[in-house]
Amino acid sequence: MSPSSAEPVAATRDIDGPAAWFRLLVAVALGTIGGVGSWSVVVVLPAVQADFGVARGDASLPYTMAMIGLAVGGVFLGKVTDRIGIMLPVAAAGIMIGLGYVIAGLAPNIWVFALAHGLFIGMVGAAVVLGPLMADVSLWFNRRRGIAVALCACDNYLAGGIWPQAVRFMLDAYGWRVTHFIIAGVVVATMTPLALLLRRRAPAAASPAGPASPVAKPGTGAMPLGLPPNVLMAALFVAGVACCVAMAMPQVHIVAYCADLGYGVARGAEMLSLMLGLGIISRIGTGFIADRIGGLAALLLASCLQGVALLLFLTSSELTSLYIFSALFGLFQGGIIPCYAIIVREYFPPGEAAYRVGVVLMATLIGMALGGWLSGVIYDLTRSYQAAFVNGILWNAVNLATVGWLLWRRERLARDTALQAS
Repeated sequence: MSPSSAEPVAATRDIDGPAAWFRLLVAVALGTIGGVGSWSVVVVLPAVQADFGVARGDASLPYTMAMIGLAVGGVFLGKVTDRIGIMLPVAAAGIMIGLGYVIAGLAPNIWVFALAHGLFIGMVGAAVVLGPLMADVSLWFNRRRGIAVALCACDNYLAGGIWPQAVRFMLDAYGWRVTHFIIAGVVVATMTPLALLLRRRAPAAASPAGPASPVAKPGTGAMPLGLPPNVLMAALFVAGVACCVAMAMPQVHIVAYCADLGYGVARGAEMLSLMLGLGIISRIGTGFIADRIGGLAALLLASCLQGVALLLFLTSSELTSLYIFSALFGLFQGGIIPCYAIIVREYFPPGEAAYRVGVVLMATLIGMALGGWLSGVIYDLTRSYQAAFVNGILWNAVNLATVGWLLWRRERLARDTALQAS
């Protein structure tokens, strides 16, 4: 992984320094802009469904395609980023997202609309501002890696807090097609210039586990947690799919759920923004916690709380209750996704960071895609979202079992290491 002459390598003293925090700020801005690809389709779902005259399950396909595109693109762009750095992939992503929104705005049917979200907006566009950007930031921090990664991951929730309201306003004023053209112009005009601020490559001396993460030391190296690396990756993959199938039900369908209950799209968009805005607090808090107890324990805690929030949605469909449950859901589950990036950086070499983070986040995106689609299909079959919430709770239990097993292995290895040392 040799840096090009056009992208000088930062000095080791820049780790955890002002340059690292500035880079984090730029990354958050880029992720907030590029994150529109994850949220605009949720708000326009009812309008697109009515315009194309399709069922709820079919109308959910563009979101599913976008998540699949983000998942596949994250792995490929992670490989590219590990080799050439983050600047060029981010600059290209701004152009591709803009092109995707133009195609979506011109779409004659739901299939072209879905393809635009999957290929241009997701796979070769917004995918770079998820795993690859998060991995790049992680290379600039050791002592504060957990909070830095968590702050970087907040970009998706900042996008979720800002874009749904902006899209709703444009949707009411101009219709969904013109809305897509406006988004295209905003993304192209902002992302490409910001990418130039990421010209420097990360310091080569970044270590696989920071000194502030002593819980990560047992089991790092060739056999993380006493498992072959690909076995650990497979376990994280299963956990990522399961937690995000559960997560997708409220995030993807809360707008449609409120519309079905007679509360209107505007109330649902407000709940989505509340959910994702409060998720920022959860992500920052989880970052602090992960710096102290490790990524695995922080992930287990966040997953437990997500299960509690999903159970609450089964208890009431009153408007005030839904606002409260949406707020709690955001506060409980927001820290889940950055935990996976933190775990990868705790147990794998930095030279593999973008690729492995891309693989693990691919699992979470597959989970979001599967969960969004399954919830729509379950609704079509039952004409209710109650069974969809139960489906999410069951998937969340799979995540808890998988992460609990990994945490048990970590604790057992730490005990064995302590006995050998004594």
